[in-house]
Amino acid sequence: MILGLSIETFTLLHLIISLVAIAAGLVVVAGMFSSCGLTGWTALFLVATVLTSVTGLMFPISVVTPAVLFGFISLVVLAPALIALCVFRLVGAWRLVYVIGALFALYLNVFVAVVQAFQKWPPLQDLAPTQSEPPFLIAQPLLLLMFLAVGFAAVLRFRPMRVIA
Repeated sequence: MILGLSIETFTLLHLIISLVAIAAGLVVVAGMFSSCGLTGWTALFLVATVLTSVTGLMFPISVVTPAVLFGFISLVVLAPALIALCVFRLVGAWRLVYVIGALFALYLNVFVAVVQAFQKWPPLQDLAPTQSEPPFLIAQPLLLLMFLAVGFAAVLRFRPMRVIA
């Protein structure tokens, strides 16, 4: 049991939080392209992303896994992004810190979602049962390239006219 919930229920809660974080993150990224702050979506994305990492770290484990490392990395990356947004109000270089941190945290969530999809969803599991087959080995670098392109564009385009925190 975790927080009084069965492992299955806690896993479902973690999954829902993760999907909310990803969906809200995609809306926030879309807002970056039009320099819209989207205050509510941004708050939802950041809170859900922090909760995704925190709940992910609460699972009983006996060894450090890539998912655990990603959870820690996400929290480390989110700290300066939150400071950039809430303390420095995206002024000057802090805009760049926020955009890169938010996008990197979103990338980590999506990366883990792709890994989980290949592990748990039968059609993808059949394509790459050991995650060393071409479909998986192509999917992850493509995901990285997509995020790098989107991140580069977001850095150039996100210039909020009004502070969003």
